[in-house]
Amino acid sequence: MPVSLEITHEDVTAFARDGFLIRDRIIDKTTVDRLRDAMERSFQGECETGLAPDEVNWKPGDDPHVTRQICNVWKSNRTLAAIILSEAIGRATATLNGWPGARIAQDNLLHKPPATGGTPGGALGMHQDSAYAGWATPRLMCTVWIALDDVTRTGGTMEFARGSHLWGASSPIEAFHNPEDYQSDFRRAAGAAGVPDPDMIAVEVPAGGGSIHHGWLWHGSGPNATNNPRRSVVSHTISSEARFTSDVGYVYSRYKRIGTDAMDPAFFPILWSDGQGRTEFIDAYTRADKSWHAA
Repeated sequence: MPVSLEITHEDVTAFARDGFLIRDRIIDKTTVDRLRDAMERSFQGECETGLAPDEVNWKPGDDPHVTRQICNVWKSNRTLAAIILSEAIGRATATLNGWPGARIAQDNLLHKPPATGGTPGGALGMHQDSAYAGWATPRLMCTVWIALDDVTRTGGTMEFARGSHLWGASSPIEAFHNPEDYQSDFRRAAGAAGVPDPDMIAVEVPAGGGSIHHGWLWHGSGPNATNNPRRSVVSHTISSEARFTSDVGYVYSRYKRIGTDAMDPAFFPILWSDGQGRTEFIDAYTRADKSWHAA
């Protein structure tokens, strides 16, 4: 099985208390190598399916120190889609959140470059994922983050504030990519919650390991001060029963059909659901048995 994410009763209890789980192994080394290659080709502009990803925040020739990001690469690369859209991710995130199923909301490829010329790879501001999900109801994401390199605190790995999903909802942060102070909004939220000394946990795992975190958990990552890149692939999921809100916003309005608040599985496929299976096209698509252009 390419993705290993079995969830126990103890995991559900720990997730509700802490807001996250950390795993040393989610995918194996062979899969890590395949994803690294697919990631490199994606950042070079390759779209093997003929469709481009929804958002590309870095291209060759841009600032080499900033963290590179691609959103919804599952539409353009089948190797990455097979992991991003895996049934195991859907089942795990649904189980942890008490959902009847889970669908993909968005994916991310993230490449935090190594330090060069005394300049570290850029940070990502600490934030809450669900702050960006006002277009959906219920307004709750759950995220699976898979490291494609051995990750450490000094290498700009993911950092969690234990239990911060219980502090309540905040607004989107002021600076997400490469902020001067990646914890500034977080510190204000901690102060407002009456938590002057949050318990900070760094996700330090080998390549192929990673984490699952709650949509209202405060998390982010500092600069990469090592000589190695920090690459990762991320699946953000929402409930299989999620609907569009009336305030769907600029980005997600492009996916809303006229006359209904239902989410089209062509854009938000269901990865797993109890008793209903998963969106039919996923497996044929990731095996390359079905193209985007098939009748």
